[in-house]
Amino acid sequence: MPVKVVVGAQWGDEGKGKIVDILSQTADIAARYQGGANAGHTVIIAGQKYVLHLVPSGILNKNTVCVIGNGVVLDPAALFDEIKMLDKMGISIEGRLLISHRTHLIMPYHKMLDKAKESSATEMTIGTTGRGIGPAYVDKTNRAGIRIVDLLDRESLRQKLTENIKQKNQILQKIYGSAELDAEAIIQEYSTYAKLLGPFIKDTSLFLNEAIRDGKNIIAEGAQGTLLDLDFGTYPYVTSSNPISGGACTGLGIGPTKINHVMGVIKAYTTRVGKGPFPTEFDRVTDEKFRQLGNEFGATTGRPRRCGWFDAVLARFAVQVNGIDSWALTKLDVLDTLDEIKICTGYKLNGKEISTFPAALNEIENVEPVLESFPGWKLNTSSARRKEDLPENARKYLAAIEEITATPVAILSVGSKREETILISP
Repeated sequence: MPVKVVVGAQWGDEGKGKIVDILSQTADIAARYQGGANAGHTVIIAGQKYVLHLVPSGILNKNTVCVIGNGVVLDPAALFDEIKMLDKMGISIEGRLLISHRTHLIMPYHKMLDKAKESSATEMTIGTTGRGIGPAYVDKTNRAGIRIVDLLDRESLRQKLTENIKQKNQILQKIYGSAELDAEAIIQEYSTYAKLLGPFIKDTSLFLNEAIRDGKNIIAEGAQGTLLDLDFGTYPYVTSSNPISGGACTGLGIGPTKINHVMGVIKAYTTRVGKGPFPTEFDRVTDEKFRQLGNEFGATTGRPRRCGWFDAVLARFAVQVNGIDSWALTKLDVLDTLDEIKICTGYKLNGKEISTFPAALNEIENVEPVLESFPGWKLNTSSARRKEDLPENARKYLAAIEEITATPVAILSVGSKREETILISP
């Protein structure tokens, strides 16, 4: 059962793209199981920067087949822009990209609704990317979604889109005062996608289960992070799907008994984008310092990320809900110049110490982090290729994270380049 699930263990942006790229070098298949084009996975190989949004970062390894599973919501226009980008950069996808015929599609009205809601003065905003992800998942749950398989029946597609657009026009006009959508133009646009997507469409659940039976090595890749999970994240400041490891089963059509390892990707500190509680967030000056040190700007939107100390309460919660077996810890090098480094080992709420991550938003907003200090190492770590090459204080910091989270570090990233990686264990 050679299936390894790679999950973000914080609020996303942990460096999953690089980790999946590394693991894919020995993988037959890399499969994406949820999210949409709001994900931004950055990989740097031989000085060349690749930013991927929908295609799994395993595509950068020529022997890896990539799968976009049914749990993803797919924007065809964004997908083909990405394919063109890869082609220009010399990355061939021929015979190496498969898309589930059950994958739901993002429509123009999803993007319009997303942007209208986020810019509304009368509705609560959560800081989405405006790419239509949430509204697409709403339609999926409301049984009004358009799936790739619907593209294959033009008359059925016309009927579904006509009804959907009629309803969405009423919402856009009466609630948000937006212009009416041209139903015929959208029908024509998406009818052309049927031919373009044709070579990629497959029953990927069957494909993956046959690959598992044949002993293929599979990486299942999530987008975003655990604390953005629809059920277990800092609700309502969350994404619209399940990035946790359980989402790999529903998002790919494989049973939980087929998964044999869950790897959590986690930064040596903590970041989040958008609104929502953040217990270990820095003050404004330190926040800006870390943002510049770590180049903490969103790969998809360019938005500045909020930064804070490593949160072990959050990390232990991620281990709990994902069943994490090992860590891939990233951006250790960002801490190289610091005199002192801190880890949040617990929270205080109303003067009492708690060690669990609260569910209530007002409690998360009001906790006081309990911080433990560690001496910095004041040496460059980016050239280290073995754990033994690291400064002693860096090794002590890693040991503290392993002990507090009761989870070993298997992969350590000390820079953005592929080669700036320490493989501690398989």
